[in-house]
Amino acid sequence: MNDSIRPEGLGDPVLQEDLDELARGGFPFGRLSGSTVLVTGATGLIGSQIVKALACADRVRGAGIRIIAMYRNEKKADRVFGEIAGRPCFDSMVCDITDRLSYPGEIDYIIHCASATSSKYFVDHPAETIETALAGTRNILEFAREKNVRGVVYLSSLEVYGVPGQRMVSEQDYGYLDPLKVRSSYSEGKRMAECICASYAAEYGLPVKIARLSQSFGAGVEYNDGRVFAEFARCAIERKDIVLHTSGGTVRSYLYTRDAVSAILHILLDGESGQAYNASNTESAVSIRDMAQLVCDIFPEAGIKVRFDCPEDVSSFGYNPEMVIILDTEKLRALGWKAEVGLEEMFRRLVRSMRASSGQADSSKTGGIA
Repeated sequence: MNDSIRPEGLGDPVLQEDLDELARGGFPFGRLSGSTVLVTGATGLIGSQIVKALACADRVRGAGIRIIAMYRNEKKADRVFGEIAGRPCFDSMVCDITDRLSYPGEIDYIIHCASATSSKYFVDHPAETIETALAGTRNILEFAREKNVRGVVYLSSLEVYGVPGQRMVSEQDYGYLDPLKVRSSYSEGKRMAECICASYAAEYGLPVKIARLSQSFGAGVEYNDGRVFAEFARCAIERKDIVLHTSGGTVRSYLYTRDAVSAILHILLDGESGQAYNASNTESAVSIRDMAQLVCDIFPEAGIKVRFDCPEDVSSFGYNPEMVIILDTEKLRALGWKAEVGLEEMFRRLVRSMRASSGQADSSKTGGIA
């Protein structure tokens, strides 16, 4: 253990707790010893936490893992990684995944996190959303073939299931998607990217696996994140009522960020090539409406309540149709993984983290939420 190196949480004690828990816990980081791991989309929520978890394991356990963080925005990377970028275990690739990739050294594993993430972006830029999913993923897989890697994980989404016909959804269950709706650019793009992964596994023997994550949040979420969980947390911090623009009837299961990182690493090392694995906390299933009320109840000192302001046309917001979808994780749990953090604790840790990392909150922000 090297105590002289600055911790990876960079001023966020909640995130550091999570990283230390991962590094010191039961995950066998020794199996990655001497390996080089490339993480695309490395400045995003999940990508950055994978990079930091590997760096933490290298620091506290001497895991001997070399990390390559791939990203486009150097200014954001400087802010996200701070002094980690100066460690011998850390390297970077500054490029777009839709461009041809080049790296002179060996690469053993790739975790492909790069993706569009905003519902509004899917609606406003559907062509770019699809291009990122298809051209980007194909580039990564060709690069993986060139480097003869030992394993690849593609980060997919629960959105590949569309509107399912049942409440509990396994990896073999698929529902309806309307390909003529531009909001489907993300869901259809993820489906096709998964098919590309399965095709490379079958035709070229590439050891690529797929992680289908439910919506994930926790420590490390940026204060200005536009997704629903961050909006709810901001309302609690800024003492503003939560305003829903729909009835909030959609039910989903969620996943804490630390559990998401653990799931991805389990799939990387033990998942079967060409297979997909659901990752979620099945006990966290809740409607958007009830989740909003839960936040009000968890933080009574905020004195906030849930209000509704539903416009006639919500299509411009990029919301999915109302549905009930809970991911069945039996297949992933068979690899030795389990979710550890429940929904209430997810929000408590999220709010603590956002408060710690935000400095002065912008009280002018609105509280409108999907």
